[in-house]
Amino acid sequence: MVEFDAFGVARDAYDEAASAYADLFRDSLRESPLDRAILGAFAEFVGVGRVADLGCGPGHVTAYLDGLGVEAFGVDASPVMVGLAREAYPGLRFEVGSMAALDIADGVLGGVLSRWSIIHTPPPDVPAIVGEFHRVLVPGGHLLMCFSATDDASHPTQIYDHAVAPAYRWWPDHLTALLRECGLAEVARMVSEPAPTDKRQFKGVQLLARKG
Repeated sequence: MVEFDAFGVARDAYDEAASAYADLFRDSLRESPLDRAILGAFAEFVGVGRVADLGCGPGHVTAYLDGLGVEAFGVDASPVMVGLAREAYPGLRFEVGSMAALDIADGVLGGVLSRWSIIHTPPPDVPAIVGEFHRVLVPGGHLLMCFSATDDASHPTQIYDHAVAPAYRWWPDHLTALLRECGLAEVARMVSEPAPTDKRQFKGVQLLARKG
């Protein structure tokens, strides 16, 4: 039996969708004051430390953090996305890589941003990725993780049909418990209601955690 390669499926799908995705989201922060607010708070918590934007896509959020004075760089599984990010922001660093095996030394980052970048990862594989987040952070470093939420505590993860590749929603407390098991304590969370015009009526969660 051939094992399903969720990572490869998502990478290839985002390669194909990269240009359309970049056009759709390039200016998205301009219309999202709550997103800007929590990214600003994250940048203040990080201070002078370096930040890895994991699953950076076309690089617009990496560039926003850079504009806040944070030393940010981006990592994405999609080579096409990384190419677009380098083209759009030639002064910043972008690399092709996997969140499950980061080419980053232990304990060197002040912050990790995972902005809707775990949604395509099957839930059994997420603890290893969170372990990588913990490994690369300095003691006292911060993680900002963003994801779509499920309201059903009896089913803490739920698969849904994402436009690019199959994706998963999480019960927020379930993900917080997973972070805690990996040595990351929740500091705050922001829960956003969907807009009436959103195709999927999912709540968005932005969870800030700290490495002990």
